[in-house]
Amino acid sequence: MKRLALAASAAVLAAIFAAPASAQNASQIDSVKRGASCPGCNLFQADFDYEDVSRRNLSGARLRQSDWSLATVDGTNFSRADLSIANLYGIRATGANFARANLNRTVLVGGSFDGANFAGANFAEANISGAEMSRARGLTQAQLNQACGDATTELPRGLTVPACS
Repeated sequence: MKRLALAASAAVLAAIFAAPASAQNASQIDSVKRGASCPGCNLFQADFDYEDVSRRNLSGARLRQSDWSLATVDGTNFSRADLSIANLYGIRATGANFARANLNRTVLVGGSFDGANFAGANFAEANISGAEMSRARGLTQAQLNQACGDATTELPRGLTVPACS
């Protein structure tokens, strides 16, 4: 009886820890791909690579571990969104709003952020190597000190970024 109870307890614990904390919402992802805005949506681990997701409102959305490689997000509102551990490799984000977004451990390598707003964004451990950010707005040295980049990273005059190791 004791063994059965232990086995049942182990099975319950395994099921709890195996389940995702908050799974993505496939219908919300499809809706965004079709052109809808979705503020506050759960787009966890969504795949938007090569997509044109311009001029959407994704403020406050959960975009953790999502893939935006080579996507176009011109004018999209990502304010207060959780983009931690996301892949924004080669993204074009002209005029996008990343104000107060969580970019912790996000890859922004080779992205184009002309006129993008980064006021209050969290850049902890973000990689901005080769990113074009010379005309980005709201960037501070304190934010960039948390990130890393390389010699090809373009920043507003007077700002620098530590080299990635």
